[in-house]
Amino acid sequence: MLVAIAVMASMAFVGWLIYRAVRRRSVKAHIISYAVSCLTGIFTFAFFLTMDMPQLVKVVVSIILGVVLIFIAAYYQRRRQLSRR
Repeated sequence: MLVAIAVMASMAFVGWLIYRAVRRRSVKAHIISYAVSCLTGIFTFAFFLTMDMPQLVKVVVSIILGVVLIFIAAYYQRRRQLSRR
């Protein structure tokens, strides 16, 4: 079920990007980074729930990994913005 939600969220994200492109509206980099990190968190959560471990450990590890991925994306984006100045 969670994998289906992640796939539908990915398709919605791609559809939203196509919609923005057709309307010729710009998309900010931080919005893309945020959406990709959210989708990564959903896929990570689904991945850990399919493993053979106690469910509480799966949830905690997936949340921690999601937080780490979000911080990595934010750090990478900030570094790129600082290098452009």
